[in-house]
Parts: sequence; C-alpha cells; structure tokens
Amino acid sequence: MADEGRIGAALEAVLMVVDEPVSAAELASVLDVPQPEVEAHLSRLAGEYDRQGRGFELRSVAGGWRFYSRPDFAEVVSRYVIDGQTARLTQAALETLAVIAYRQPVARSRVAAIRGVNVDSVVKTLVTRGLVEEAGTDPESGAILYSTTSYFLERLGIGSVAELPQISPHLPGLEELGSIDGAYP
Repeated sequence: MADEGRIGAALEAVLMVVDEPVSAAELASVLDVPQPEVEAHLSRLAGEYDRQGRGFELRSVAGGWRFYSRPDFAEVVSRYVIDGQTARLTQAALETLAVIAYRQPVARSRVAAIRGVNVDSVVKTLVTRGLVEEAGTDPESGAILYSTTSYFLERLGIGSVAELPQISPHLPGLEELGSIDGAYP
C-alpha cells in the first residue's frame, strides 16, 4: 500500500471498527506497511483531528490506538446514549423480559422453551440495555441464570419484583401459570 493518502484512509477504516485499542504493529501487519511508517501516520492523523477540532480524537492508550469522542462533547454524547436507552423494546424483547421477570433466576434455555423460539440475541440486548443481568449458574446444568436488574425496577417505578402484577387473572384457563405468581426470589 504505497499511496500515502490510502494508508491514512486505510488506518481510519480499520480504526472505525475496532472496539479496543489496536497496536501499531498489528496495524502495520494488516496494511503490509512498515511499523515506523504506520506510527508516523497515526501521529499525523491524531494531530490533524486535534487541529480541526473534530468531535472525535485518535488516542494512543494501553499500547494501542483507538478513536474516542472528544471530552468537549461528553455532555452531548451522554445525552445521546441515555436517550438511546429509552428506545422502545421489540415485542420479542418485551416477551423475553416478562418471562425473565416472572421466572427469575432463569436459564436462557428455559426462556426459549417458554417462548418457543431462540432468545440468545434478545437476552444479549436486554443485558446490554441493563435490564437483565447474569445471576449465577444452575447447579445441575451449569447454565447461566438471568434476573432483572435494579435499573429494570427503576424503569418500571417499582421497588421489587414482588410488585409486578399477578398474571394468572389475565390468562383464564391457564391455571398452571398461577404458580409463577408470587414465586419471586
């Protein structure tokens, strides 16, 4: 990759997709460019971003390089992240969250059995949103158990899962579900 402009652009492209700092040596290997040349490009790019006052900066941290939002915009970024957390949940996420809330602590396989579909990605989303967390492992199967978080309770405006509404009165003919009413940890 001999073209100087393409090296900088290639570095930017790779750095846009990393989720942890990446070393100059690793970048040099990927771009097939000598490490000192990559280090010079990285330093030049970091300086350009600073001079231009971009909303992001390129930092060398923990032995590697990565893009970060500029501290000057921390308030705006924080507001965006918090607003993003209030985005509506999908129907699948709401159903999965309800099963976890009423059956907690519960293994993902049990949630999938109740819902009749794979819930792996939905559970990951709920964990990412801070509504569900790992709550140990099942002693028999070793499966990870999930339960709701204090953030979940906060978002619902309740103090504990015991305050969740009883569901059996809303499901006539399914008395066996009555066993989950009041079955909170």
